[in-house]
Amino acid sequence: GGTANMGMGPLGINTKIQKANFNEISVAEALKNQMEYTHYRVNGRLVARYFKQSASTIDWLEGMGVKFAGAFRYFKESNATWHIVDPGDGKIGPGCASAMNKALTKRAEELGVKFYLETPVKQLLTKEDKVTGLLAESEEAEYTVQAKAVVVATGGYGSSAEMLKDRLGFDLDKNFFTFNVPGIKGEGLKMMWQAGAQKYGDTVEMIYILPHNLEYMVADGVLRQPNLMINQDGDRFMDEGMLGNTTFSGNAMFLQPGHYAYVIMDRAILKQYQDEGPDIMDIVHPAAGFKLLDPVIKKAEENGYEAIITADTVAELAEKLAIPADKLQKTIDDYNSYCDHGQDPDFFKNPDYLHKLTGEGGYLVGKFYSGAYGTVGGVKIDENCQVLDDDDKVIPGLYSAGSDANTIYADSYNFTLPGNTMGFAVNSGRIAGLEAAKYIAK
Repeated sequence: GGTANMGMGPLGINTKIQKANFNEISVAEALKNQMEYTHYRVNGRLVARYFKQSASTIDWLEGMGVKFAGAFRYFKESNATWHIVDPGDGKIGPGCASAMNKALTKRAEELGVKFYLETPVKQLLTKEDKVTGLLAESEEAEYTVQAKAVVVATGGYGSSAEMLKDRLGFDLDKNFFTFNVPGIKGEGLKMMWQAGAQKYGDTVEMIYILPHNLEYMVADGVLRQPNLMINQDGDRFMDEGMLGNTTFSGNAMFLQPGHYAYVIMDRAILKQYQDEGPDIMDIVHPAAGFKLLDPVIKKAEENGYEAIITADTVAELAEKLAIPADKLQKTIDDYNSYCDHGQDPDFFKNPDYLHKLTGEGGYLVGKFYSGAYGTVGGVKIDENCQVLDDDDKVIPGLYSAGSDANTIYADSYNFTLPGNTMGFAVNSGRIAGLEAAKYIAK
């Protein structure tokens, strides 16, 4: 299941679930959104085929027993395209999409598919510029498989420190953090490149997270509210009201020294959130977490975890953040004056989010880094998921789907259509299967 096992559900457009809740968005609207968001720097035919098919894919999944809790927005400004999987216990959250993967696996086995686990493919076989099979091996055996078509869907290279550094310049687990899903090492891309595939469009779905955030998910949700955010120089650098859009905020954080930022609140603000609810609601970080923060802070202290910081005074906070105390104090004083006047002359943040930092009860700080769920892209495909060579010609017999071939975002993930990466994975998988079957039947 790869990174999808960490996720919550795929995108769907113009689905029955959306229509039942009056949340429908047309394919035309979604296509316009995606193409304008990416400044038309992506394959419109591929995006259109994916979006047109997405509603039938939700029906297809339901036909295999997948249940959906509904169609949701990620944050207020996004569209309700995120079809979150009901894992069976009614509790939706990170990882609930694994129930979908189990249903897909069960159906595949019913159809006679055999899965060779711990049997990595080592090479694609080619003959006269066609892909004709593959070589694979386990501890017990080696396999030479002759095939008229091969689909490569190995999930990118989000867990390969070497490839992230060489291809994109990121330092994994130092100033850039992913889910580090085991096995997502880019082998499939390397094999396709060796078989003549064009190296194309690989990037990441930039977000921001607390390092190793699955262990500190409660704090990640509480501390990412739109309070004072500064870089290592002690300066604000954006409207914190945009923290709900993790792509925009992750992009901005990546431009800061060290590729991180500090988001600062105090316990008086925390109490306000506990009583009245957070400023920014999202489906991943439920409001209940605001009453569960203290055990996570204690865990962080016991583990020497450096991304959750507490302090009783500005002087103590400045020392812990390694920012000159006079600079930090001035930044806080300036920010508090904006709160007093209900106006942010620097970045024009929504006045509803201007909460004065008094330090009452102590300061609470999250050190958020740029990160990603994983990588996307690496090979160029057409709307039929056929892999293309350096001359944009089809490599017969070679198809790719999912994150290996996901080049529909240009430089930034489109969080206004949430569920997009998992939606592309499921739909491109279907497209690749359908087109490979046609090719084999010729």
